Amino acid sequence: MLGDSLSSAHGLAVDQGWVSLLQQRLRKNGFPHQVVNASISGDTTANGLTRLTTALERHRPEIVIVELGGNDGLRAQPVPMIRSNLISIIETIQSQEARVVLAGMRLPPNYGPTYVGQFEAIYPELAQTFNLTLIPFFMEGVGTVRELMQSDGVHPSAEAQPVLLDNVWPYLKPLLE
Repeated sequence: MLGDSLSSAHGLAVDQGWVSLLQQRLRKNGFPHQVVNASISGDTTANGLTRLTTALERHRPEIVIVELGGNDGLRAQPVPMIRSNLISIIETIQSQEARVVLAGMRLPPNYGPTYVGQFEAIYPELAQTFNLTLIPFFMEGVGTVRELMQSDGVHPSAEAQPVLLDNVWPYLKPLLE
């Protein structure tokens, strides 16, 4: 798992996060896979790219879920730079013969329709170009539900973590079988 605060269980006990819940679900369903959470709160695509090679060498994953780009978007980084970093991340993972699951991100409308549209188009575009599994919107059913967000309004609460796992599971499970 290569992600940011949404996957690092920011503001929660690590075992409450959706990535820990994924490991529990794998065991419960008889999958032998080990989950490694290489998510760091605040990470951008550039940060993820910088530390990716070391993580791949250390863990030799079969599948990497990439949940990055949200912080880039919230900082209004140039869309071509975000796209370029994600391409480099994807190519680096694929060069190690691992499969990529790309978690789609969305931005609040206050960033303007042009920027939001360009940003959100990155994920399906890259999924199609690189033949990746795409989670259309990682935060589906969470980001706009106040009761599922922490008091900062940015990070999912403990109650949201099973929803996030359920957003990932139908896209990940076929790759495990």
